Formats: sequence, structure tokens, C-alpha cells
Amino acid sequence: MGKRRLSAEELRLWRAVAAQAKPLPGRKLPETPPEVAAPPPPEPAPPARRPARAKPPAAPPAPPPAAAEDLAHGRIVGVDRRQAERLSRGKLTVEATLDLHGLTQAAARVRLDVFIAAASDAGRRCVLVITGKGLMKEDGGVLRQQVPRWLNQAPNRLRVLAFDYAQQKHGGMGALYVLLKRRRERARP
Repeated sequence: MGKRRLSAEELRLWRAVAAQAKPLPGRKLPETPPEVAAPPPPEPAPPARRPARAKPPAAPPAPPPAAAEDLAHGRIVGVDRRQAERLSRGKLTVEATLDLHGLTQAAARVRLDVFIAAASDAGRRCVLVITGKGLMKEDGGVLRQQVPRWLNQAPNRLRVLAFDYAQQKHGGMGALYVLLKRRRERARP
């Protein structure tokens, strides 16, 4: 079986990821696959003759449903202002806590997915996820960067309504308050 070529979208995504990669000491970055030539646009078909009594043209197709907006720290969509302020100020009761300190990314991802599912199924609304601040790097630790991404991905995105950095008493920038959707909110299409 031969290798399949990357689509233009896959190639664009690969280049965006590869641009952020740093090679290990003594190694080089792999070469970027060559550009995929876009297929030539189809030639326009010759105009067809309409019969005298043609059907009216069909309505244009409905636009695809808008994708759910990505969640981010402080960007709280679908939550009233009062609830959003209570979340960011740590005024909501934390009903469960998950500490991811010392875990690998793979183990942390699995634990986060299981924790969010269990908390949601138990009807909990506000949970605390402790990622740690990481080693004194500019962007913080790996888990601190990854957990918000994982909260935006399936299956967590279906259960999470919002998240924000915790107050200092709960871990500050090394922890997140996660507001879970009510069961009836998840049931909507």
C-alpha cells in the first residue's frame, strides 16, 4: 500500500503544528511535505436549455449549524453574568476536586475525562481541576496548557459550560473552576 497524500487542510494543520515544534538536542525537524497542488477548478458546464415550463429553482441549502464556540479562561458563553462572576470569583461551591499533579499527559487526560463524566452524571455543577503551575516557564506546565484544550474536546465539551482560573485559596493559576452543564442542557441537540 502506498502512502496517501495529505489534503490541503491536513497539510496546513501540520505546518502550524510543526512551526511550534522544537527539535531535541542533536536532531533536526523533519522536512515539511511538499505543497499539495489544488485540483483545477471544474470547467463550467454549457448552459442547458430550459423547457418551457421548468420547475422553480430549489431553495439554497441551509447553512451548516455553527460549531460550539471554544471555551477559554474568562470567555463565558451561555452563562448569565451573575453566574459567570460567581464562577470567576470562586463563590460557587466546589463539589469535587481532581488533582493532576505528577501525572503524565496520557494518564491526566484519562483521569480528566473520567472525572468530568462522573461529576456530570452525579449532577455536580462546579468542580475544581488542579493542574499545577508547572516549572517556572513562561507558559506554565504542560498540564496547565493541555487541560483547557481537553475541556474543549469531546467528550468533555458536551458536559462543560465554562471554566476559569481558580482563586488563590484554591490554587490560583494552577487550578481551574469548571462549570458543568445541567443534565437537561446536555440533552439538547
